[in-house]
Amino acid sequence: MIPQRGAAEALFHKHPCFDPDAHFRYGRLHLPVSPSCNIQCRYCSNGSNKCAGPDALVAPEQAVELVARALELCPQLTVVGVSGPGDPLATGDALEALERVHREFPALIKCLSTNGLMLVDRAERIAAAGVKTVAVTVNALRYDLLKQICSYVLLNGKYYTGDYAARLLISAQLAGIRKLIGFGIAVKINTVLIPGVNDRHIGEIAKVMAQLGAALINIVPLYPGHYPSAFQVPSPLQLHEARQAAQAYLPVSQFCRLCQADACGIPGTGPDQAELLYQSDENLSTHG
Repeated sequence: MIPQRGAAEALFHKHPCFDPDAHFRYGRLHLPVSPSCNIQCRYCSNGSNKCAGPDALVAPEQAVELVARALELCPQLTVVGVSGPGDPLATGDALEALERVHREFPALIKCLSTNGLMLVDRAERIAAAGVKTVAVTVNALRYDLLKQICSYVLLNGKYYTGDYAARLLISAQLAGIRKLIGFGIAVKINTVLIPGVNDRHIGEIAKVMAQLGAALINIVPLYPGHYPSAFQVPSPLQLHEARQAAQAYLPVSQFCRLCQADACGIPGTGPDQAELLYQSDENLSTHG
């Protein structure tokens, strides 16, 4: 399948996470409405047993008011999304918030970022909520690699580990991405680059995602501050090589800011407006 760009080109031109020019011209708002996660990545502190505190979150009922205030702070705002602090599909909060926003602001682009575990079950509701772009974090397509990255998957109240957990997550991601694309939703892939684990696997991820119809891939260097681990932080050369491997199959984002889960403003220019919007000094790390 040809990567999914042509039909959504106009959409990308106004999405600062999909288009390098839009990155400096248009704003985005992230609503921190997702309290928990359903997988545990070994590099991340946002597992399901490490939920954000109540003071760090906003309720879905606050979403419309926050968007209205954000538009006053940043009239160039074109995108409203949910990327954390937990996974947006682990609970119903993110979709409820986006449904509310879509009813009041149908012209704004709605998006979310997810690990993909619940995509198949939620895809229809995602589309109905007016979501036009989804970022899926795909760190490996091999069980032996993914089980080094993901320590468990929580599905239907049960914890799974090892090869079985990896199989559950990979299968859900592949089927979910297909379903999203069937609804006409543009898909971006986020892949965290972890030297010694998936650094030689990046090209294969990009190849398979391109075959599914993904529009773009973002190679995210492992950030050392989230969680103590034995993982290495990639060097600039390793990041360059990974992006080159991916670029053989998909356009590669070169401008990702690793935005916070409460980000507000134009990512490429000017200060973030989150503190003014949320009236809080606490930044929330994004999920994927």
